[in-house]
Amino acid sequence: MRDINYLKSNGVDVDKSLELFGDINTYNQTIGELVISLKEKIDKLNGFKNSKDMYNYSIYAHSLKSDAKNFGFIKLGDFAYEHESKASVGDLYYIESNFEKLVELVDSTIMIIKEYLNGNNIDIAGSNSSEDKSDLVLSKETILVADDSNIIRNFVKRIFDKQYMVVDAKDGQEALDIITSNLNNDNIVCILLDLNMPNVDGFKVLDYMKEKSLFSKMPVSIISGDSSKDTIDRAFTYDIVDMIEKPFNEQSIKPIVEKTIYVKSLN
Repeated sequence: MRDINYLKSNGVDVDKSLELFGDINTYNQTIGELVISLKEKIDKLNGFKNSKDMYNYSIYAHSLKSDAKNFGFIKLGDFAYEHESKASVGDLYYIESNFEKLVELVDSTIMIIKEYLNGNNIDIAGSNSSEDKSDLVLSKETILVADDSNIIRNFVKRIFDKQYMVVDAKDGQEALDIITSNLNNDNIVCILLDLNMPNVDGFKVLDYMKEKSLFSKMPVSIISGDSSKDTIDRAFTYDIVDMIEKPFNEQSIKPIVEKTIYVKSLN
């Protein structure tokens, strides 16, 4: 593995990134996951571009932006934000005209990471996201983290998997599958829910939980990269416990989870 100054010389804001990861060892153990995330997201974005699906394009561009900035790749994050903004207003011309530049930035980011790792195996935390979760019945106290970013899901797992079972969902539909499969037990002690997800977003999950009166049974705190007043105000129309803005670090997410689990203990 190369020295961290290799990343800094390539414009990576490692110091800012360490505010999330806490230390360089955790950063080094996690950065390989960004390679997987970037490859998956650029393939998804290409598909949404070709099908002219600007809604889901915007969601995945938002996730790409967050993942890149979490690891200090600011240039890629800023350009992904441009794609997110243009897709959100349906500007297909911009997307098609600038997609190859986005691909080039993703490819150059992957090359930098691979050179930094210098041939080391990319360490990908285990994830059950590819499994069918429609009949997943939990047998012990569980934190459910629903987020379209594998970086966030695996980061939460690393923090809490010694204390709780941590189950992940990559979109709102997977979250709903897990929730509905566990209506007859009390093992989901905390849900960490992103709002901006593909297929089924976080608000639809909140709608379902409100309809079924589940907020005391499965207390929810929001993790979101959207800190706009409208989003915050709308989120707190539901009986959620708390809300934390991404990116967050271990020190900031732990009190949120503890608070959410405490609310569960009161019922």
